[in-house]
Amino acid sequence: MKSILKAMALSLTSSIALATIIFFVIYKLATRSKSTKNSLPEPWRLPIIGHMHHLIGTIPHRGLMDLARKYGSLMHLQLGEVSAIVVSSPKAAKEIFTTYDITFGNRPETLSGEIIGYHNTDIVFAPYGEYWRQVRKICTLDLLSAKKVKSYQSLREEECWNLVQEIKASGSGRPVNLSENIFKLIAMIFCRAAFGKGIKEHKEFTENVKEMLRETGGLDVEDIFPSKKFLHHLSGKRARLTSIHKKLDNIINNVVAEHNVKTASKTNETLLDVLLRLKDSAEFQLTADNVKAIIVDMFTAGTDTSATTIEWAISELIKCPRAMEKVQAELRKALNGKEKIHEEDIKELSYLNLVIKETLRLHPPLPLLLRRECHQAVNLAGYDIPNKARLIFNVFAINRDPEYWKDAETFIPERFENSSTTIMGAEYEFLPFGAGRRMCPGSALGLANVQLPLANILYHFNWKLPNGASYDQIDMTERFGLTVVRQTELLLVPSF
Repeated sequence: MKSILKAMALSLTSSIALATIIFFVIYKLATRSKSTKNSLPEPWRLPIIGHMHHLIGTIPHRGLMDLARKYGSLMHLQLGEVSAIVVSSPKAAKEIFTTYDITFGNRPETLSGEIIGYHNTDIVFAPYGEYWRQVRKICTLDLLSAKKVKSYQSLREEECWNLVQEIKASGSGRPVNLSENIFKLIAMIFCRAAFGKGIKEHKEFTENVKEMLRETGGLDVEDIFPSKKFLHHLSGKRARLTSIHKKLDNIINNVVAEHNVKTASKTNETLLDVLLRLKDSAEFQLTADNVKAIIVDMFTAGTDTSATTIEWAISELIKCPRAMEKVQAELRKALNGKEKIHEEDIKELSYLNLVIKETLRLHPPLPLLLRRECHQAVNLAGYDIPNKARLIFNVFAINRDPEYWKDAETFIPERFENSSTTIMGAEYEFLPFGAGRRMCPGSALGLANVQLPLANILYHFNWKLPNGASYDQIDMTERFGLTVVRQTELLLVPSF
């Protein structure tokens, strides 16, 4: 009798649970808008998680590209409680950037912006408004102008030569971890540009920056359920970001405390000199936290993106011996046995620049541009977009659109020959630095930090894979994060 009652109780419990689920699904279907006439196309969805199951097991930018090929280059995804519009074609991107740039000019509030961005007072996460406009102005006129980028030329040349010497000291024929060496190089260039010198806690600082970049990929539980604060704690994300932030904050506080502001000409100012000078200006005052937020922004946005671009460029060249031979021949002919490379020596080297552009096309530093948020309802390409909808630009898909690029998946630097394209395509088919008001303001600095290191690595050394592996055996697997890096570190054998 007891077993019968237990079975009946279990059956009743199961029936109640099933009925609850059916009621929930029917309720959700019944309360959805009856008209889908002006709604964007979308895949089938599940309750609560929405369309997240379509991305399970994928690298997000590739998973989104596959969905776009099936449902359209402008599609809607419900990512948990977040309504997102995914843009995957140059045509759609052009319409948004040229017509609706202000409408989609805001940033959504995120856990990363709150903690790492000093309550969204950096450049990247700051909401669209007067503060953002003023900080953006400081960046373009004072921190990242062409003149300022040029002023860091000597330190770039010095650090690149240090890398060459370090690789030579390790010996010909011995494997070199280029991933580690390149990141260390770019980090040192940024430290000297920001602070005038390397810092005592350099290794700790760069390791925390790396950890922060791994934690801010953009599709974690706090990104798809931003209002469910308890999940941010349960996932451990808030604690991890807070720990990283405290470490970075302490290091920057120490640097600022030891820093002596220069009274020399503005041309020789470091980034910190500029910010501290502007901190107490009458025109626009910055707080101490604002200064630190911008410094963290500059370092994180510039270091990993430049280092990753160099890594992918070398990886693609190893995979394509024809292009490697061509770019090395150009460098060696132009430099003609010269020992140290100066930026003027390589400024006009066309094939080197074609290699960099093609690398940025296939491996944009941020394949999914940081989210934008609509601040009012709008009709986009005939579709109704609600207020607060988030916009995801899949630059990875845009840069590989077969309607604009022949053999879009193949590394062909020559495709940019006789092209006036610089950092953005005329039809928005090439967007390595984004576009519009939120376009990366540091493109000039980023390109300078790619061109010279890449030239040094290719000019001074010939490279091959370890253990006699053939060029087509190079591992090109990606690891997703804020920037998409190689899954495995780039280990190559130099000869000189």
